[in-house]
Amino acid sequence: MLKKCIFVVLAFCLLPVRVAMADVNPISVHILDQQTGKPPVGVAVVLERMHGESWQKIASGETDAHGRIKSLFPKGERFTKGEYRVIFKTGEYFGKMKQDTFFPEIPVLFRVVDATQHYHIPLLLSQYGYSTYRGN
Repeated sequence: MLKKCIFVVLAFCLLPVRVAMADVNPISVHILDQQTGKPPVGVAVVLERMHGESWQKIASGETDAHGRIKSLFPKGERFTKGEYRVIFKTGEYFGKMKQDTFFPEIPVLFRVVDATQHYHIPLLLSQYGYSTYRGN
């Protein structure tokens, strides 16, 4: 009886963790402007998935006050293995700042091999360069 009570208590305590993990969006992005050291606000980002030989848009959003989009993948859609890309619309961002840029868009292609994992794509940005990696 004691073991059963402990199991019920543990299951009840861990339930919020399981629910929270299930609610985590599988794709997020983050941008930091290397020139200013600040996150760009309002940068448009498009998420696409390769279907056959062509890309199909599945979502879009704009970076928040912290330069992030925490939930880029559409809610209610099934996240699957495959080729994806995020396109950062950096030309619009620099245009608003009245600055030129060499990269008006930055497409970042990535492969999802395990649809149970979270994929975070950070972008370190300047007018004439950028870097990215798989974040966590």
